[in-house]
Amino acid sequence: MVKALERAIAEVTSLPDSDQEQIGQRLLSHVEKLRHLRAELDTGVRSLDAGGGRELDIEQFLAEARARHGRE
Repeated sequence: MVKALERAIAEVTSLPDSDQEQIGQRLLSHVEKLRHLRAELDTGVRSLDAGGGRELDIEQFLAEARARHGRE
């Protein structure tokens, strides 16, 4: 295990059970989100490798993103 994670777990074990449970649930949720993101990235990379990409007009992309999120 990575040293930082070992230290964090050692610290968490000194907390009350309810706090440990909450921290554990949040950590598991975070790990699941990371796994999902990595799977999406792998899918995207495979698509690009297979020639599935297209040229991006960055100005158009930014304009659409700003419009979608209500920013100028």
